[in-house]
Amino acid sequence: MKFPNVPSTSVKLMLFPFSLEGAARIWLEKEPPRSILTWECIFVSKFINKFFPPSKTTNLQNEITRFQQRFDETFYEAWDRFNDLLRACPHHGFSELHQLDTFYNALNSNDQDSLNSAAGGNFLDKMPRDI
Repeated sequence: MKFPNVPSTSVKLMLFPFSLEGAARIWLEKEPPRSILTWECIFVSKFINKFFPPSKTTNLQNEITRFQQRFDETFYEAWDRFNDLLRACPHHGFSELHQLDTFYNALNSNDQDSLNSAAGGNFLDKMPRDI
């Protein structure tokens, strides 16, 4: 959604309350009026710290880093599960290249070969935008 002369962060800030429910909605309603004036304030310093304490973030980051395709798991199932982990920790801090590298190295050799073939060479030699 774009409005002329209105920064996208202002639109995010305006719409953010409508994306919450349950504990997150209660948390926002308890915040003092005018205590959240910028997107960075709400998302980084308040929301993330409340719902993703450092120990939870570290645990989720470790799960992403240690990801492995299961023996009986198809490529698509592994991809879905990996993306679920990334969504569970939206502030994981891993670059797109790091995410692709982690996922590729977690796959069985047959699925790695399929990705290399689809990429027209070594998958990891490609740039993320080309993949």
